[in-house]
Amino acid sequence: MSVTLYRLDGCPYCEKVADRLDELEVDYDSVWVDAMHSQRNEVKRVSGQRAVPVLVDEDRGVTMAESDRILEFLNTSYAEASA
Repeated sequence: MSVTLYRLDGCPYCEKVADRLDELEVDYDSVWVDAMHSQRNEVKRVSGQRAVPVLVDEDRGVTMAESDRILEFLNTSYAEASA
């Protein structure tokens, strides 16, 4: 499984996503991004924008931003799959 979470230290939206990944016991890598939007080139490369969090799930072919959308995806893809 290859899940990557692009996140910013101290970002509450990023923490919500990381906490949910931990609750669901999903193995993932964190990529810590720069606090300055203009320096988030890797995030822009993978998602087309510079905001975080961004989740990349290579196994499912998904790249998405916005914590609420990510949480919905995790609940649908991982919580229901383990139920």
